[in-house]
Amino acid sequence: MSFFRDLNLSAATAGFVAVLVGFTSSVAIVFQAALAFGATPELITSWMWALGLGMGLCSAIPSLILKQPVMVAWSTPGAAVLATAGLAGGFSMPQAVGAFMACAALTVLVGATGWFERVMNRIPVAIASALLAGVLARFGLQAFAAAQTALPLVLLMLLAYLLGRRCLPRYAVPLTLAVAVAYVAVNGQFNGEAVSLSLARPVFTAPEFTLSALVSLALPLFVVTMASQNLPGVAAIRTAGYDMPISKIITLTGLATLVLAPFGAFALSLSAITAAICMGEEAHADQRKRYTAAVSSGVIYGVIGLFGAAVTGLLLAFPKELVLAIAGLALLGSIGGGLHTALRDDDHREAALITFLVTLSGVVIAGIGSAFWGVVAGALALFVQQYGAARKAP
Repeated sequence: MSFFRDLNLSAATAGFVAVLVGFTSSVAIVFQAALAFGATPELITSWMWALGLGMGLCSAIPSLILKQPVMVAWSTPGAAVLATAGLAGGFSMPQAVGAFMACAALTVLVGATGWFERVMNRIPVAIASALLAGVLARFGLQAFAAAQTALPLVLLMLLAYLLGRRCLPRYAVPLTLAVAVAYVAVNGQFNGEAVSLSLARPVFTAPEFTLSALVSLALPLFVVTMASQNLPGVAAIRTAGYDMPISKIITLTGLATLVLAPFGAFALSLSAITAAICMGEEAHADQRKRYTAAVSSGVIYGVIGLFGAAVTGLLLAFPKELVLAIAGLALLGSIGGGLHTALRDDDHREAALITFLVTLSGVVIAGIGSAFWGVVAGALALFVQQYGAARKAP
């Protein structure tokens, strides 16, 4: 099989790092969202089963078929919206599941009709690249901010990364991760008590459709997922130089969510952070073979789904500083590449810079994250600067 011929250590490690970063950085928010609807421990494990299985299948299968790195994740901003709205509105789990399914149906609609892709096609490459750089730069900042609480670990990882880039550039990230894990193990910072061996059991919840849940849960979940997840996800794909059938992938995530929603999959979407890890040069020297990193990530997500609490505990056993640092270091190349593409064109430079800064700011307006407002600000700046300029030119 060509996959095994194309797979190498750096790609497999990129897949693992993507899961480690994507999972540990936001799983607490998912737990909070589940608890907001009165989830029992069995239901929370079911959520992990559904989300892991959905992310795994939607990442691995399209990547194998397209031979391109398709990365699907849960909607972290969507989980934050659910955690807040669930507590405020007092919704039950069946009502939440009904909202998840309504959101999934809307996602299928915009994917099948191609509406979302047509909007994305009108966004200049410079704006899209600035958007991605702004999203990723926050992780870069967090990597070095982690030195405030774990200075020796972060310095050791930075040194390992720089030496790796000089001596073994293809394996700089795997080397850094190995050094970090060894350091954590030697210093007794690995929380082995968080690991427990148990298989996940899916729990079916029959949906209940109500107007209040549709307005308070489904619509906000849909908006923030499209604006704060799928939008930068497409930017990551295009900045990396891939030409994927975006509408079909969006439709796939909607269908998978629709099927798995009764078990806890609240919203599956394109990923930007983990996608950048699997689409960068660190994943594989050959761009055509980087799909193996996404497949590896998908397989790990599937294992998380099957083993639920056991794998969740394993990933959460690492210190948060290790996760923050490895994420920032693994994304350095993508951040630099995004900024280079965004700022190299004089005509788009200021608009791209505004997009980058607004996105990086993390501002939330009307419950919608900075990724969306970054594009709005950049597009507005581009409009003001260039509208009518071509007609006035001699």
